[in-house]
Formats: sequence, structure tokens, C-alpha cells
Amino acid sequence: MSAQGSVRPGGRPSPYGLPGHLVDFVEALRRRGIEVGPSETVDAGHVMSALNLLDRESLREGLACALLRRPTHRATYDALFDLWFPAAIGSRSAAAGAESVVPRDENDNIDIDKLQDVIAALLADDSPEAAQQLQELVTILVEELGSYTSASGQSFSAYQAMRDLSPSQILEKVLNGLLGDQGAAEPDESKPSGDYESEVALRAAAQRLADFKSLVENETRRRSAETLGRERVANYGVPQAAENIDFLRASDTELTTLRRNVAPLARLLASRLAVRRSRGRSGAIDLRRTLRKSMSTGGVPIDLVQRKPRRARPELVILCDVSGSVAGFSHFTLLLVHALREQFSRVRIFAFIDSTDEVTRFFEAGSDLGVAMSRMVREATLVTYDGHSDYGHSFAVFAERFSSAVTPRSSVLILGDGRTNYRDPNIGALARMVSTARHTYWLNPEPRGQWGTGDSAANVYREVVGMYECRTAAQLAAVVAGLLPV
Repeated sequence: MSAQGSVRPGGRPSPYGLPGHLVDFVEALRRRGIEVGPSETVDAGHVMSALNLLDRESLREGLACALLRRPTHRATYDALFDLWFPAAIGSRSAAAGAESVVPRDENDNIDIDKLQDVIAALLADDSPEAAQQLQELVTILVEELGSYTSASGQSFSAYQAMRDLSPSQILEKVLNGLLGDQGAAEPDESKPSGDYESEVALRAAAQRLADFKSLVENETRRRSAETLGRERVANYGVPQAAENIDFLRASDTELTTLRRNVAPLARLLASRLAVRRSRGRSGAIDLRRTLRKSMSTGGVPIDLVQRKPRRARPELVILCDVSGSVAGFSHFTLLLVHALREQFSRVRIFAFIDSTDEVTRFFEAGSDLGVAMSRMVREATLVTYDGHSDYGHSFAVFAERFSSAVTPRSSVLILGDGRTNYRDPNIGALARMVSTARHTYWLNPEPRGQWGTGDSAANVYREVVGMYECRTAAQLAAVVAGLLPV
């Protein structure tokens, strides 16, 4: 481990040995959005000096305890750890013992059909020996099935390694292996088709197949890092921290991860708002009364007189675009606001595509948010014409039907990218809303450089309302915490 830890990609040794290698690792974590300070880095150095560096898993867990603050960062950390502290260099010699397990045809090529049976049998086996054998088998698969020649030399692809294996067939065979005789027996008419044992086995099989895919991806990254450099592989092959995932580019899996982060993010924001509210209890300084009272001390304002603070919680009105282009951003923000609703005296939510309707009723306290999202799209009147975004008509409908929702006590949040499909932006209706509300903020999930390009009317709207870039959960949390009044 020490020899591996002090050598950079391409064989160039780190000038500072293992301490320098650790610093490089910390910088890689920071580049992927994980906050690591100097004190955590020093703690990690102490961990490395205390642990046996040849025990790779102990080192992984020890550094994770020292460097990570949030459990949601673990997937990114593990991927980077495997690049900076690889299990091996080059083709693993230990994998030679797995050669006898890999089925081959008469031309010495891998027999895919029999290989599926071998993989399914290993995945259905819980023993440590099976896990070790599976890891060695993955090494051979990436070496033979995932290898290809590119302009920069030999490269490796997890997609190519998995392409011929047909994961759906492997899943079925793993499921049969977990069910054992129950999977082959005649179905019992007295039991429902989706009985408990079958459901548990199906989820276990799906998880084991996902773990197998992760092994292939990890091995692919390790081999690719040796030819392309670990920094380059880290840039495109390692997932961002959940709070730094771009809403508009997030996959279904990443959006699921973001939804799991709503509760802790809401708790963090709620605590910040509570602190700000407690600090504001003393009220601002009343300059006139302070100067008047200073007459008794020769004009020196010794005693400060403060205004009586207004402790009323603000009202919140949300207008959100739920069209397909920004659905992920709007849904995540609605989940966040739903978790923060106790911080406001009243919350009213309005959704729109090319027309506007109030959807507050779907987000009552205690409601299932997934069901609420589905009902909102299905039951609310959000489409009048063709179902394409029309901000101008949506603002007009809001002004006609729901203008009373905005009062001088209201804080208005508008969620959307401002892309109007080249239709009238109806800037007048928005301006009247802004003039009535106490505060109005527009949260845009697109990069600032794309505002005003194509059919985007963002530059027109930002002339009458403050617009903020909110591409990630981290940006969203910063904006919400900084803008919402207390």
C-alpha cells in the first residue's frame, strides 16, 4: 500500500510521499463537492499513522471517519478512495485462480450462457469465498470483455463488459437461486402471487446484481485510471456529491438520492431560520428615541433604544413550472418547502405549465409527497392549449383567478427556467405581482450564461424580479436560507 500510495499516475512519484498523496486525495474530494478542512486533513494523517496500511478496508473506514461529515458523501468518497488507494496495479495476479471458473468454448472464448450461470450462483451464495471469487471473476471480465483500443491506447468500459451478460437474465437466475425449491415448485393457489418471501427474494436479487455492477464499474475505473490518469477518471467517472448534482441533468437514481436529502436539508434550513428569528427578537435600533434619551448624558448614546420587533411568521406563495424540462427541480423544491412549511404562517402553492392552478390541497401535512406529486399533475388544471410552457398566459391566469393570494405580507417564490416557447412573456402581470408582494424571488435552475438564449425570457423577467441561479441542492439551500425573511 505504501508503494502504491506514493506513486502518481504515469509512475511519477509524489514529492512528499504518503502525506502528499493524502493531500492529493483531499483535494480530489473537494473538487467533487465534499468539504474537507485542514483539521480533518490533519486527523486523516493521524489515522494513517495509527492504522495498518496493508489493511485496505480499515484504512478506508478510518479515513472516512476523519474526512466525511455527511453520510450522503459516502458513494463519492468510496469511488475516489478506490482511485487513490487502488487494490492492485495492472491485471491482478490473484485473478489467475478464477480462470478455472470462467467457462470457455472450444475457441477459448468466454461462453456467455454458462458464465451467466456462474455469476448467478456466486451472487446467490453469501459465503466470503464466493465474494472473493466473484471479485476475481470481475477482474477477468473487465480485462477480456471490457477492454478496447482507443486513440490513447488501451481503455476499459463497464458498459461493454456488461453488454453481453444480459443482466435481466442474471437477475432471474439469481432469484431462482435465492428461492431454491420454492422457485421451481408449482405455485400455491392459497397464497397471493406477490407473497412476502418472493418480494424479499426479488429485492435481495436486485441489490446483489446492483452490487455486481458496482464491482465492474470500480474495476473499470481502476484500470482506466492507470492509462488515462486518476484525475481525469475522477472528473467523468466519479459521481458528484448529492447536493452538487445538477437538477436538469440528474438521472432517476440521482433524483432519488436528492429526495432522500430533503429531510436533513430542511432541518438545517429550519435551524438557521430559527437562529435568525431569535437574533431578531431585540429589534432594530430606534435612532430617534436613542438620540432623545442621550440628552441626559450630554448627547452620548449610552443606552440604545430598540424598536419592538415584529415576530409574525411570513406568508409564502410559490409559483412553480412543472413542465418536463424543469420537473426535477420543481419537485425537489416543493419537497423542501413542504418540509419547511412550519416556518411560515401560511403556504400556498400554485403550479403551471401553460395555465395555473392552486395545488396546495395536495400538500397538506402528513400527505405522501410522491402521491401528492402524481395527483397534482393528474388532477390540477395545468394545461389549456398544447402542454408547452407558457409563462405569459400562466401569469395572466394567476392574476385573474388568484391575485388575492399575494399580499404585502407575502414572500413569493417563482420556480422555473423562464423558457416561454417564444410566446408573450406578459411582463406586466409579473410586475404587478412584484409590486404587491413584500418580497419576490425567482429561482432559475439553468446556468446564468444560458439566460436570454433561445426562447428564454429570463433576462426580460430579471428586470422586474431578482433572479437567482439554483442548479443544485447546495445553491438552493444557500438561496433559500439567505432570502426568506424572518
